[in-house]
Amino acid sequence: MRFTKPRDLIAAGLVAGIVLYLIMQSAYGSLPPLPTLAGVTLVVIAVIDVVLGFSLRARIRSKTGRPVQALAAARAVALAKASSMLGAIMLGAWLGVLVYVLPKRSDIVAAANDTTSSVIGIVCAALLIGAGLWLEHCLRTPKDPDDPGDH
Repeated sequence: MRFTKPRDLIAAGLVAGIVLYLIMQSAYGSLPPLPTLAGVTLVVIAVIDVVLGFSLRARIRSKTGRPVQALAAARAVALAKASSMLGAIMLGAWLGVLVYVLPKRSDIVAAANDTTSSVIGIVCAALLIGAGLWLEHCLRTPKDPDDPGDH
């Protein structure tokens, strides 16, 4: 398994943003208003990633502590990759919503509320991307040949 590349996250975010923008263009009038704190659930996952990252990092770098089981490390890597990818997709989606509703916020009351929701979602998605990448970074072994800092 390779470490997450920025181009993979950017591509997923761009696709999600374009798809959501097109959906907003064709169906905005029939959609219910977005919940203001809809993106906050992403922060819950981000907090779990960060806490798990600190815990696993300490165990990996410790010489005397309890070692990290290979299956636990593989599951944590899968969680890290899924978190950063979900964050990228949601960031693109929220940006697609924001690009659509921002120019309409002075004309449509719902667009003004949806602008707030999309900004909160963007911040929460960015936090999830960072947390997923942090967890992935914490799982690198001290002498990892794929680590660019070791060269």
